[in-house]
Amino acid sequence: MFTTRPEIVGSFGVVSSTHWLASQTAMGVLERGGNAFDAAVAGGFVLQVVEPHLNGPGGEVPILFWSERERALRSICGQGPAPALADPAGMRAMGLELVPGIGLLPATVPGAFGAWMVMLRDHGTWSLADVLAPAIHYARHGFPLVPRISQAILAVRELFEQEWRDSAQVWMPDGRVPRPGSLFATPALADTYQRIVETAQSAGDGRERQIDAALDCWYRGFVAREIDTYCRTQAVRDTTGERHRGLLRYEDMAGWQPEIEAPLSLDFGRYTVAKCGVWSQGPAFLQQLGMLRHVGLEQHDPTSPGFVHRIAEAAKLAMADRLAWYGDPRFGDVPAQGLLDDGYLRERAGLIGARASTAIRPGTVAGRAPRLPDLAAAERTLSNADVRFGVGEPTFAALPPVAEWAEREIFVGDTCHLDVIDRDGNMVAATPSGGWLSSSPVIPSLGFSLNTRLQMTWLEPGLPNTLAPGKRPCTTLSPSLALRDGEPYMVFGTPGGDQQDQWSVAFFLRHAVHGMNLQEAIDAPAWHIDHFPGSFWPRQTVLNRVSIESRFPQATLDALAQCGHELRVGEPWSEGRMSACSRERDARGRLVLRAGANPRGMQGYAVGR
Repeated sequence: MFTTRPEIVGSFGVVSSTHWLASQTAMGVLERGGNAFDAAVAGGFVLQVVEPHLNGPGGEVPILFWSERERALRSICGQGPAPALADPAGMRAMGLELVPGIGLLPATVPGAFGAWMVMLRDHGTWSLADVLAPAIHYARHGFPLVPRISQAILAVRELFEQEWRDSAQVWMPDGRVPRPGSLFATPALADTYQRIVETAQSAGDGRERQIDAALDCWYRGFVAREIDTYCRTQAVRDTTGERHRGLLRYEDMAGWQPEIEAPLSLDFGRYTVAKCGVWSQGPAFLQQLGMLRHVGLEQHDPTSPGFVHRIAEAAKLAMADRLAWYGDPRFGDVPAQGLLDDGYLRERAGLIGARASTAIRPGTVAGRAPRLPDLAAAERTLSNADVRFGVGEPTFAALPPVAEWAEREIFVGDTCHLDVIDRDGNMVAATPSGGWLSSSPVIPSLGFSLNTRLQMTWLEPGLPNTLAPGKRPCTTLSPSLALRDGEPYMVFGTPGGDQQDQWSVAFFLRHAVHGMNLQEAIDAPAWHIDHFPGSFWPRQTVLNRVSIESRFPQATLDALAQCGHELRVGEPWSEGRMSACSRERDARGRLVLRAGANPRGMQGYAVGR
């Protein structure tokens, strides 16, 4: 099969990510003796700097990792919870039916810093100063602007100039949108990270002691205090058209720490796939696999209508269950095991017929009937919303600014991804997001924006994902880790919001069922469905739509249309942002490492040796 680039093969280490500078940073750490955990943390902080339109220091990150020394598979939840003041009744009293998509009201505790630091402290070998040095260098001395950063700034230029003037000073320092390809620096962010390093170093010589001091600095020190002050004092315009102060406080930050969990998993032939828990959409990947192991995918070529139709219909059913059942399990009885039960998934697979489904069909789990939210809330919200400056997702038209954002051809970015495997076999998959430059204003004393993840909750009472103080919103962020024949094998993932556990499912099946190598499975023509309310504000519902690359055979497109799918045929290379790395032993027991990266957008890169 034709590929855009070779699959990387080596034995020392491999990295794949959504930006070449993050990939090379992580590989550089491996080359200088760091392990996969050191490399992933260094690369993750570089992503905050070089992909600021897709993530930032004020965001979040779920992480899956394999520790070869401990022979253990773990998940780190870097998704912060809602503030104590985030009361749904209070928001409804403000006249809101949905949490706004931008501004300060949707902010959760920024969990990315804590998740990265805990992994570094417990499993890494490098010092805080060393892993942060590349990010500080790029923030201080400049990094090349990819075109979509300039596009993102252009899309919200009017908002920055008229309302979020602190953001204008950072992203339009000379009053103009910076040119693509130019070097751009964010010195205030460099100052923040340098101050954290220096404060941590003053705590003593021990590596772990310094990392703990950095955690204190972020969650109980000057970072938490500056966030508290900004949220208390600044009224910020958001998608309601009005100005609101933030709800996040010092106490919310000081009382939080990332949780380390055993991930959920499901068997598929030789493979066992692990995902984060039901506080993420990750189990939707597992549910799709559980249905698809009963539909004979091996009989259908990856570009055939049978392959696309079956996976699309399984995705509809899994996403319906996500809508009805997923949420923070600390705040309700989420039937995770019932949703992954083979009998239940076999029954769900029986709903996949010859025609495309046009209804949202959640399942009854262990005798419990599903409940869906009021999907008309989006339409009522939009009738009074201010959409001049975008929606909740970092989604930008080809030629911004635009008058309307809801219905048009768009590029969806929204997140980053990073995979690392080292020569000892340690593995990391991470999907950082949130706190992008258009989410909320820059806090000038810190140089970064806060996340807006609360927009993924509902204000309607009684739902698994209803907003509540201290509750994690059900995030779309969803890294993946797979075992093969019981041995750790592959880390992979993609940006894409609601598309993450669609693009990654099709990638995995092309590899696991049809034997494509990593790069072939990434390069193959791709698609996604819309058949649910979007996870981002304004949460509009689209049914039975398949967005599909035009590289598919015309016969496949025709057959999909004939069986009832509403097709939106896109550009040849418009679907998917996959990254992947794998490891296996050869006949002599030597570790063989492989990697592939997404060519779409000319930004992702895999490296290794």
